[in-house]
Amino acid sequence: MRDVARFDAYLLDSLMPDLVGHDRQPSAFIVYLYLAHRVTRGRVRSVAISLQGISADTGLSKTAVQRAIRTLVRRRLLRVDKQSRTAVPSYTVLRAWGPRASR
Repeated sequence: MRDVARFDAYLLDSLMPDLVGHDRQPSAFIVYLYLAHRVTRGRVRSVAISLQGISADTGLSKTAVQRAIRTLVRRRLLRVDKQSRTAVPSYTVLRAWGPRASR
């Protein structure tokens, strides 16, 4: 039997209505879930992936991914680190309901 995905109740009860309903940005919720899954699955603190990679994996346009990331950073749900302007960014998923990663 396959494992069933388990979600923290906060994701569906609070974060989804907030990002989708209030901010009117379902793409931000999708990108957050995608990056949170990548971090959790890899058991790492952050994941390095290009905008093109996120776009291809989620089915969102690159522009939608860029807007979603800006929203998540502004809402302090995501931290983005880059070694240089052209480097692939590293994303750290922050949780609004628990301890945040160091800044």
